[in-house]
Amino acid sequence: RCAKKYKDATLVGIDYWGAEWSYAKEQCEKNAKAEGVGERIAFQDMFGFWYNVVLAALIIVFTYLYTAIAVKTNDMADDLKRNGGFIPGLKPGAETASKLDKILSYLTLPSSFALALIAILPAFASLAGVDANFAMFFGGTSLLIMVGVVIDTIQQVNSYLLNRHYDGLMKTGKIQK
Repeated sequence: RCAKKYKDATLVGIDYWGAEWSYAKEQCEKNAKAEGVGERIAFQDMFGFWYNVVLAALIIVFTYLYTAIAVKTNDMADDLKRNGGFIPGLKPGAETASKLDKILSYLTLPSSFALALIAILPAFASLAGVDANFAMFFGGTSLLIMVGVVIDTIQQVNSYLLNRHYDGLMKTGKIQK
C-alpha cells in the first residue's frame, strides 16, 4: 500500500519470515506485481549487476583507506634515514616519503582491482551457468582464504627446508667444535 502512495519510492527489500510462515520472497514479488508496483522492487540479489558494482567500488575504496591507515610511509622514510639507507636520487626525509607514497598508490590500484574481481567472481561464475551454491563456495572470501593458507604453508615449508639445510651446513662445515 505504501508503494502506491509514494510513487517515486523504490522498495529495496522486504523482511519476510520465510518457511515458518509460508510467505517467501516469491510471494512478496507476486503480491507487489499484483498491486502494480512490481517493477520498482529490487531485492538484494548477490548475483545482480548493481550489487556487484557497489561491492567492487567499496572494496577499491576501502583498500585505499586501509593502506593509507596501515602503511606509514613517513615512518618508512624516517627508518631509512635513521639506518643510513636512501633511494638514489632522492633526499632522505619528506622527498623519500612522497616517493614511497606514490609507489604505494601505484601498487594499491591493481591490487584493489584484483581483490574486487575476486570478490565478484561468483557473479561471473553464475553468469557462466555454474550453480549458485558452487559459485559461492569457490568465490570471494573462500578463495582469498585458500590462497592465504597456501601461501602460509609454502612459507612454513621453505622455512623448514632452509633450517634443515642450515643445520646440515653446520655439521659438514670446516669449522667444527
